[in-house]
Amino acid sequence: MREKIGIVDDEKDILELIDLNLKKNGFLSYPFEKGDDLLKFLEKESFDLIIVDLMLPDIDGFELIKFLKEKYPSIPVIILTAKGDEVDKVVGLEIGADDYIVKPFSIRELIARIKAVLRRSKIKEEEVIKINEDFLIYPKNYKVFIKGEEIFLTKTEFKILLILYKNRGKVLTRDELLDELWGLDKIVIDRTIDVHIKHLRDKLKEYKDLIKNVRGVGYKFEESL
Repeated sequence: MREKIGIVDDEKDILELIDLNLKKNGFLSYPFEKGDDLLKFLEKESFDLIIVDLMLPDIDGFELIKFLKEKYPSIPVIILTAKGDEVDKVVGLEIGADDYIVKPFSIRELIARIKAVLRRSKIKEEEVIKINEDFLIYPKNYKVFIKGEEIFLTKTEFKILLILYKNRGKVLTRDELLDELWGLDKIVIDRTIDVHIKHLRDKLKEYKDLIKNVRGVGYKFEESL
């Protein structure tokens, strides 16, 4: 099945360029010049991925991404921006964007990033991941329940949990986790992973030992306790 990709950018030449090349690469492309037009379309149909420019005429790009991630958490978002400032990249990722690319960019790089984000999002297609009767993960809603109680994870903690689960039984290095989380542009140091995993394990309470620290290598998700 061909993936449906929405693009919102008020620069017509860039919009047409991306639209043309997405179609050449086998995607179904839906271009929009305004954020509101994208949102109206989403009321009727969904997307497999959305590309959002930060500088839009009718709505702030950050606000649009926040809304998309709150209402449509299963749809990955890539930021497209002329802003190369690291703060914008960090803010975009922290509010839920799955990757970013800075103008000017190469079409080859954009297509590669789209494919990488789509690969990382495949696990979200599962309605529920049942670790056991008491430990449930809902990828589409970014929710985790232990013994009927919702466990509130940050976006990054949730992504780490999914990545480790997807690769359960396999040891992932910190660099591999960073690649899965933020793709080609790792704007954080690898030790940040240790901090996120510590917080994640604390929140998982009696199931914290499902996430093992393999000294000198990285982390893995155990098949069972």
